[in-house]
Amino acid sequence: MPSSVCNVRAYLKGQGHNDAYIRNPDNWPRTPVPYNGGMIPDYANCVAISTAGAQKEMIFPSLLAIIAPIAVGLVFGVAGVMGLLAGGLVAGFAVAVFMANAGGAWDNAKKYIETFGKITAKAFKTDAAARELVPAAIREAIAARAELAESDDEIVYGKGSSDHKATVVGDTVGDPFKDTSGPSLNILIKLMSMVSVVFAGLVVAYGPKIGSLLGLGN
Repeated sequence: MPSSVCNVRAYLKGQGHNDAYIRNPDNWPRTPVPYNGGMIPDYANCVAISTAGAQKEMIFPSLLAIIAPIAVGLVFGVAGVMGLLAGGLVAGFAVAVFMANAGGAWDNAKKYIETFGKITAKAFKTDAAARELVPAAIREAIAARAELAESDDEIVYGKGSSDHKATVVGDTVGDPFKDTSGPSLNILIKLMSMVSVVFAGLVVAYGPKIGSLLGLGN
């Protein structure tokens, strides 16, 4: 658990609140408060700013998913809507599977490297058991890194190493890939299909007329 959250728990515990009260973020401090020589920040305001920004950014993509089937249907008719839905299904499914697999791979890479613990330069050079923990494919590279380490306490492999920091960056992208962006494509496909069904009568009635006016009729 992050130390900042632990500070909030300790602060509220000191105020005499129970665990059920503390578990509800709505009960956390709304303004920075001094605690243990530092300040507990206003977490709720940070979350509110991020949420409001994300919702604003989602307005245009959401409207596009609703408007696109209607606009395509009115201009290109039923065949145009069928082509849009088929293209969206094929492309959306492929990208969703890619995001799920790529995000899971990034997430697992971070978790995998954390299983090795913290291997320092000194431990790698003096402890045979520590050397055996490092995968054989990269053992020579880690040995060279240990020799070039600025101090014996420098972590050359495992949690806290440069490899681990790289996987943390990958996991920062991987988590939304597999948990939000990928699954949201399933919703997009369903939403476009439902909009097409709901406005099918409008497309059938006015699609051919508008297509003829634009010179797209048969």
